[in-house]
Amino acid sequence: MVKLVLLAAALGSASSPPTIPLANAFAAVLDPADGMVGGEGPEPMPFTTAGTSVNFDPCGFAERAPEWLPWFREAELKHGRAAMLATAGMVVPEFVRIPGEQFSFENIPRVIEAHDKLPESMIQIFGWISFVEACSFAALANMNEYDRAPGDFGFDPIGLFPTDPE
Repeated sequence: MVKLVLLAAALGSASSPPTIPLANAFAAVLDPADGMVGGEGPEPMPFTTAGTSVNFDPCGFAERAPEWLPWFREAELKHGRAAMLATAGMVVPEFVRIPGEQFSFENIPRVIEAHDKLPESMIQIFGWISFVEACSFAALANMNEYDRAPGDFGFDPIGLFPTDPE
């Protein structure tokens, strides 16, 4: 009961972010993001007050920091790819496991328990994630030069990137 009261007090006392009139927000967003891939969006976009997904930016990030717009696009791609890999990483081990007694179905019947039962593996995963992030520092530092597409690090060992511009 105490937790519920504290939660209600915290939610009730939270100040709302400053509101931006939607007409002004979307008009201002059109300038920095105009012509960028992904800005055209599918029409119409349901459950939005603007009714359109062209240059959709409900928080006004492009208006507040237009110089960071390439970094925002890069971060969105990176987080989307990480989320897709995480989804596959939660589904696939329910059916297939790598060899080793510590990874067996008997030792870890549910994948969600692997985090607590395999601390050494979690350290290794954290190390590899850190390595991948460190490899992207050079590309992120050169992002404002626009010499590459966001998310394109030039790493395509099996040739999945299309060669045709269309």
